[in-house]
Amino acid sequence: MDAFYASVEQRDNPELRGKPVVVGGGSNRGVVAAASYEVREFGVRSAMPMREALRRCPDLVRVAPRMSRYKKVSAEIFEVFREFTPLVEGLSLDEAFLDVTSSQTLHGTGIDIARCIKQTINERTGLTASVGVAENKLVAKIASDLNKPDGLAVVTADNCHEQLDPLPVSVIPGIGKQTLSRLHKVGIRTVADLRLAHDRDIEPIFGRYSRRTRDRAAGIDSRPVMPSREEKSISAEETFEQDLVDRGDMDSELLALSETTAQRLRKAELHAGTVHIKIRQADFQTFTRQKRLQPPINSTDQIYHTARSLLGTWLSSNPDAKVRLLGVGGSKLSPAEQRDLFADEQGSTDNPLDQAVDNIRDRFGKLSVSRARTLERP
Repeated sequence: MDAFYASVEQRDNPELRGKPVVVGGGSNRGVVAAASYEVREFGVRSAMPMREALRRCPDLVRVAPRMSRYKKVSAEIFEVFREFTPLVEGLSLDEAFLDVTSSQTLHGTGIDIARCIKQTINERTGLTASVGVAENKLVAKIASDLNKPDGLAVVTADNCHEQLDPLPVSVIPGIGKQTLSRLHKVGIRTVADLRLAHDRDIEPIFGRYSRRTRDRAAGIDSRPVMPSREEKSISAEETFEQDLVDRGDMDSELLALSETTAQRLRKAELHAGTVHIKIRQADFQTFTRQKRLQPPINSTDQIYHTARSLLGTWLSSNPDAKVRLLGVGGSKLSPAEQRDLFADEQGSTDNPLDQAVDNIRDRFGKLSVSRARTLERP
């Protein structure tokens, strides 16, 4: 989808149409979740710090995220996908792979299906989508970004090199800023440069993944579309208006994040076998710490105590840290009903406090009840 969150906001509120809109947190320490095409002309992009976005476009219009609204619209869009094929692999609320190999007898060629999907989405939601048509997931993903917004790009086996070779090497998934810098130092700037690169140049960068990376540059990808992707982790994080330096403040934020993560686990009827935390300092250095647990858990107190212990261990090595962001998550997920019946009750979902809080919030909203320790200090 094209600038999905921002496009939904502009559709729902006509006053925002044609204006430089960003969807993001309410503080200047947050990040841009989505940027309309009007604001992208100023160089504003998703994941950019809000402070930088405001510097580039002082007149931008900031809208608070409405995740429940985006999820509802996303469900409408995915219903369109499934009218053409059951093989739909969702990557996020606004992006998916579709395998239409077996749908062509009924719906026409891949290009016909792409056009019909775009038209149907627009008719039902008023939003535009950009589609890439190719013989595998990797190339289709790259193609979907070639003609945004409202684009349709087709890459065939015959014209794959012609289409991909001139593109910047950063279009290959998995190549981040640090890797890109190392590639530039050895003269690799385009997909063609990577495809034709000598082993001595790329092996120090990609190691045992060198061959796979060269295959990607050649448009080779054998991964199937997986329609039943299991959620790998559930987490919550927060960027703070002011850097945290007091341990008590950190613990309060950690408790609120633990509560959110635990509630999401319980709602999904899952337990987490690993609790992890994310810490970002004022200088943007980011650290993660994790701990395996047996049995798996989804109670607020247990997740919080584990997260607090992990933070304490990290702080012992970083005593003067100024913390910009904290996150708490659970991974190694398993269905709640599979918990060991002979294990102790520490991972139980039968905690009366958790159940009561979940019920109240389900009925009256997240802000209807809070733990006192998570409230802002006077």
